[in-house]
Amino acid sequence: MNNAEGNGKQEQEGEVTSTQSEQTTMPGEESSVKQAGKEMNRPAAVWMGVSFVLLFLLILTAIFGPVRGGGTSSEAVAKVNGITIGKDALYESLVETGGDSALESLIVDELLRQEMEKAGYTLTESDIEEELAEIKSDYSSDEEFQSVLQQYGMTEKALLSQIRINAQMKKLLEPQIEITEEVLQDFYEQNKDNLATPEEVRASHILVETQEEAEKILEQLKQGADFASLAAENSTDTVSKDNGGDVDFFSRGEMMPEFEEAAFALETGQLSDIVETDYGFHIIKATDRRESSVPAYEDAKEELRENYLNEEMYNRSGPWLEEIRSAATIENYLNPAS
Repeated sequence: MNNAEGNGKQEQEGEVTSTQSEQTTMPGEESSVKQAGKEMNRPAAVWMGVSFVLLFLLILTAIFGPVRGGGTSSEAVAKVNGITIGKDALYESLVETGGDSALESLIVDELLRQEMEKAGYTLTESDIEEELAEIKSDYSSDEEFQSVLQQYGMTEKALLSQIRINAQMKKLLEPQIEITEEVLQDFYEQNKDNLATPEEVRASHILVETQEEAEKILEQLKQGADFASLAAENSTDTVSKDNGGDVDFFSRGEMMPEFEEAAFALETGQLSDIVETDYGFHIIKATDRRESSVPAYEDAKEELRENYLNEEMYNRSGPWLEEIRSAATIENYLNPAS
């Protein structure tokens, strides 16, 4: 397994400890020095590859609030010391605390259903499943996906309700967006920085607990000892040691800052001095390098088209929703003033 690869989409800071049990990782996991760096350096903004679904959810939540449920039945939902709390009481409470936003979501859903009917479009369960799969594909695991849902205060069931609205929006808005060659070329010029592949370095390292150990190993390396053999014998990074200390290619922002600074300063084939991080003491060897590059327009064309479409739908969604809502006859008995 490539122990240095993996992409994260959450913005969070990772706190690391210096105990030996947390300095190393089990075989098959990502190298600890890289994982810690990723957690401390999550990119604050993403553009290429972010689904329209996820962006549009921010609009829906901001304008109409999260989808909620309720009921009018007196069926028991809880008991307190033998006293029943019924669904009708729950419904009244939900109306008071979130009824307006829940009703707005239902109104929008009905508006979109009517617009779909006018246009002759249909929505299938496979459409919903494709949208959900698109969102999940942006995350490295289901655990990470569920964590993001929690950050937005949503359940997967509530997300599916929003996805249904979103899928209708895509069907209605996409045909309105004309994408010409000129438009794509302009979009390419405006977003070259987002398309660029960052500079990367490939490195191997030997991680030990003390500076004295590191000094002895560095002296052996200077005398011509084999780096891979010493890594296998001495490194406490249990992921990389079996690969001769190799942590593969990485770009800036993926490693512990001290490790990254030292690695990028090396020429290919060069050894570092001893580098201290929260994990211990490292000796780093640069083994390869890739310079930053921007793909040619033709090579990036399909990706450009998809991202331009996503951006346009995102920009048009809010105003278009407000437009069809203001043109509709809506009688809101829960909140007549609206």
